[in-house]
Amino acid sequence: MRSGEFVIYPAIDLRHGRVVRLRQGDPDAATVFSDDPAATAQRWANEGAAWLHVVNLDGALGGEATPGDAPINLVRLREIREAAPLLIQYGGGIRTLDDIARVLDKGASRAVLGTVAVRQPEIVGEAVKEFGAEAIVVALDARDGYVTVEGWQAATTIEVKDAALLMRDLGVVRLLFTDVSRDGMLSGPNIEATEALARGSELAVIASGGVASLDQVAALARRVASGIEGGIVGQALYAGEISLRDALRVAKYATGAPESGSGQTGE
Repeated sequence: MRSGEFVIYPAIDLRHGRVVRLRQGDPDAATVFSDDPAATAQRWANEGAAWLHVVNLDGALGGEATPGDAPINLVRLREIREAAPLLIQYGGGIRTLDDIARVLDKGASRAVLGTVAVRQPEIVGEAVKEFGAEAIVVALDARDGYVTVEGWQAATTIEVKDAALLMRDLGVVRLLFTDVSRDGMLSGPNIEATEALARGSELAVIASGGVASLDQVAALARRVASGIEGGIVGQALYAGEISLRDALRVAKYATGAPESGSGQTGE
């Protein structure tokens, strides 16, 4: 997929219903930024975002903050959707077709499949058939070129490039790629590895992990023709290293998009 448009996704990571950021996926290295995720979403909407990337860290790490039919982070997803006119991709702890249906019903436009895509790839194929390829994103998280799972806590012997080709064969059109060693470190995304994955798989790839400057936003956006469709920005926004408005402006300039409006559209 080569749309020529680069989409910036402000990240909202949820743990126990609050907005947090982790360093390198470590649940013991969390910084709480807000107790009101809906207000955070509204802030990013006001600054020009069209999409949000929302992660249920409790689900990704193997549990939920509260038991029952309405885990707290799904409640937060619904509140975010009601508060802000944004499209949402939501991931973390999604393991079944019922989980996907529930997430989409609560207001997400895309469900992000991580561990289950690696452990049970047949579910990916079933999900694409049932919900459509545009509703499914597969997250491939890697350390040293090998896929990690279970909230980045477990390594595998699967190479990222091989996992990407399998997902393409299953009907996936969009990947999310994170170099785990860079996430939350403000050291910059692994642009070369992200571009290589996009070119090698011929899929649209959303870059994640470590975006720390406007120069890095521009460097990603200039590779949109290679298949880097967008970038997730988290820690840099919350730490005040960059502003979302400036990031959107720089991305437009790097891709040659018009300056008026946000330059981001839904599907």
